[in-house]
Amino acid sequence: MNITLSGEFVTLRPLRPADAELTLAWRQSQRAINLNRGAATVAQQAAWIASRPESEYNFLITLKSGQAVGMVSLINVDAEHRRAEPARFLIGEEGAVRGIPAAVEAMKLVYELAFDQLGLLKVHGAVVSDNPLMLKWQKFLGMKEEGRLRQHLFINGHFQDSVMLGMLADEYRNNALPRMKMLIAAGRSRAAA
Repeated sequence: MNITLSGEFVTLRPLRPADAELTLAWRQSQRAINLNRGAATVAQQAAWIASRPESEYNFLITLKSGQAVGMVSLINVDAEHRRAEPARFLIGEEGAVRGIPAAVEAMKLVYELAFDQLGLLKVHGAVVSDNPLMLKWQKFLGMKEEGRLRQHLFINGHFQDSVMLGMLADEYRNNALPRMKMLIAAGRSRAAA
């Protein structure tokens, strides 16, 4: 889908084939070691971006200055069962977002899309077991562990568990949203100082 989401610190704009070189570099970086490898060339990355179905929301995360700093998606949107998966979340320019709540606000915008605009009941996804920082961050932001698929993915040279996470709309509104607003307000205070 071709929509843009704007927050105080970041904007999520549609991912385009022209973003292939940048996003491929991020995907091949050490920060993305626990993600599926995906494309191997810029041409493959551009083709992958161009082939995304209309039912997916794939975004480039940009700062208000216009600098691209990461990517995030909302995929497998299921209107009947009212669920979707936040996915492909990666901050590729870590230094550019230091002191800015870019990651939190990007996820908040994705959750607003899912729960407020699309009227979904649940978001869910998986994180590989070798990524404890992402697991901790997702749980801090309100996701709950719902299960584990043992030795499910071969990533980074070995088999890893796939940790299944989920959050319901009321958990988002009652727990995650206030926490996200608090973190964004802290970032606002730092920026004003």
